[in-house]
Amino acid sequence: MQTVLLLLPDFSLILLGAAIRRWMHLGDHFWSGIEKLVYFILFPALLVNAIMRTRLDLGAAVPLLATAFAALAAGMLLGLLPKLWLRMPELRFASMFQCAYRFNSYIALAVAGMLFGSPGIATMGLIVGAAVPFANLVSVGMLARHGEIGLWREVARNPLIWATAGGFLLNLAGFLPPAPLQAFLGRLADASIALGLIAVGAALRLEGTAGARFYSGWLLAVKLLALPLIAVAVGRAVGLDGLNLQIAVLFAALPTASSAYILAMRMGGDGRSVAWLISASTLLAMISLPLWAAWLNG
Repeated sequence: MQTVLLLLPDFSLILLGAAIRRWMHLGDHFWSGIEKLVYFILFPALLVNAIMRTRLDLGAAVPLLATAFAALAAGMLLGLLPKLWLRMPELRFASMFQCAYRFNSYIALAVAGMLFGSPGIATMGLIVGAAVPFANLVSVGMLARHGEIGLWREVARNPLIWATAGGFLLNLAGFLPPAPLQAFLGRLADASIALGLIAVGAALRLEGTAGARFYSGWLLAVKLLALPLIAVAVGRAVGLDGLNLQIAVLFAALPTASSAYILAMRMGGDGRSVAWLISASTLLAMISLPLWAAWLNG
């Protein structure tokens, strides 16, 4: 119950975003602007500020990233498994397949910060920065036959990757920001969590398409149940414990990223089914994430 209460403000912001989108009629352009502000300015500031100021255990980085990537790889394999017997259009399958392993960075950093403060954000930021290009590569690879996209350009311009790398280099260099700069980054970081979660809520869609119920249920079970269990097993096998193990498992338990919908639409895929999966995984994660966090703290 204590864990639920800790995460309740974050999940309340998601529901608030959904309510604002439904009843205030601010328009798609408004929400697109909010998402760009959070993605390109506020969340990078959060990452740089947290990683730069946190003492990093480089010795634990390898098993930490190995656990996270093992969870991603397991999601990909489990997401592909139903292809052996499902009769589904290739484009729909490729679009929905992303939802087995892609993760919502906004929720990742918000939950890590709420539960573990700056060390949690810094640790989760390292995983996110390393995992984003890998997840994008695989997703685009599955959809590549159906459309074209400048993959390497998109990865190279990803602000979360650059913010993670920049904060990491500043940390290694021992850079201490002057008080005005630290306060400036802190203000941006504070704004990022609230606006990011409101944007997640505004993007919720619960109108799916017929003919994909089994695969949708399979993907939700993989993302929210199987991957965290795999992360626990792999993490303990490689010697992870404490904060690093908890962050790795919470990373594996995250709901699907909103960017999966954007990619599916840009490449001519089944955006409606993907939007439903993103929304369902986000709403179910309001229950599953506190349970995983409470179990790990038990």
